[in-house]
Amino acid sequence: MKSSSRCTTSRIYERSTYILAVIASLSMLFLAFACGPSAPEKGSPAYFWAAAAETYAAGDYMKTMDHLDGILEQNDNEYTARAMPWSLLLSSGLASGYSDLADKYQAGGKKNKEAPGNFFKQVGAYRSLANRLTLHFADTFSKFGSLKDDPVTLALPFPRGSVAEVGQLSTVAAGNLLPASVADQAEKRALERGILLATTHAAGAGDDSAKAEETLKASQGKVPRATFLLAMANALYDSSQVYASNKINDSEKMKILCQRAQDVLKLLPESFETKDLGVKIRLAMKEPGT
Repeated sequence: MKSSSRCTTSRIYERSTYILAVIASLSMLFLAFACGPSAPEKGSPAYFWAAAAETYAAGDYMKTMDHLDGILEQNDNEYTARAMPWSLLLSSGLASGYSDLADKYQAGGKKNKEAPGNFFKQVGAYRSLANRLTLHFADTFSKFGSLKDDPVTLALPFPRGSVAEVGQLSTVAAGNLLPASVADQAEKRALERGILLATTHAAGAGDDSAKAEETLKASQGKVPRATFLLAMANALYDSSQVYASNKINDSEKMKILCQRAQDVLKLLPESFETKDLGVKIRLAMKEPGT
């Protein structure tokens, strides 16, 4: 009996020791989490930066812009210099994507004699979005001069997609509507392409996405300020074309954007690229020879 009692007591002791060890381990884990880094305060620049990274990874670019705006609307902070270029590339890239979509549907509407209204409905929707994003881009860029960073940091993860033309949109331009699921996919690819091209141009790589990715990786996302400004001047000119007479038809807005592009060119050393863009701008403003 005494032996059995001792065994029982030993088991109770061992079990109690085990339970105490578990409690101690859990307490240590709790303390580790409690003492670890806390989540950014809601509404802070750090909060919006983390949210922008999350929505960008999910492909929600409009929401990403909203989060970046949350940073830029606050006083100059540690994220401003990275948030502004990211916002500029997103807004100009999306504006370009929506403009391209509108142009393709407009071409299709002219060729489809049976139901052109289905095409022009899309043209109106896409041009409205292009207009909204162009104005956002121009407004954000008007504040870029306050940032004196050289080089400029492109902190966005390298964009997905391809620089190749979206094949399905050739079908649209030929006067054929796409099934809804295919049309949605074509729209997504057009927007990704716009953002990708905005980024490759800002990196000084033209339309070469492989070169741009390699360049940005090697430089940790940093590009010379002059390179970035030339890309922005081109983006201002390209964005102005949505206001052409055969599109939105707003010559005043077109001239304002072209003038801003000219102002950027004055900050850059003369080159073949700046001369070529200067000619395009003067023609758009109907001021040849100035």
